[in-house]
Amino acid sequence: MTTTLDLDPVKEAALVASQNDAFRRSILGNILVTDAPQGQFVMTRGVAALGPDAQLALTRSVASFDAFNADSDPQGWHEMGVIDLDGTKVWFKIDGVDAPSHNGIAMCQTGFVGSQ
Repeated sequence: MTTTLDLDPVKEAALVASQNDAFRRSILGNILVTDAPQGQFVMTRGVAALGPDAQLALTRSVASFDAFNADSDPQGWHEMGVIDLDGTKVWFKIDGVDAPSHNGIAMCQTGFVGSQ
């Protein structure tokens, strides 16, 4: 991920993590998250095939996920995690892409959920 700002790595990681946390918390659409980046939340066919109840459970789990640690999140960006759904590992990934039509750090976010 890049920004147009020249931040030191620690400050940049904190900024990216804050944006990713805001986006992740906003995906259910039932809680107003101030300054949450706009974006899409998508899932793989495998997750879609699990049915609506599992999709809702996974979406809630992604929105509330906070188990980031140095092993799973070495950059400190809060961009990826794994959730256990009844013995199935489900990974999520948030990709932030600099929007070319915006200055600064306006981000387009895409949340991705896939199963293994």
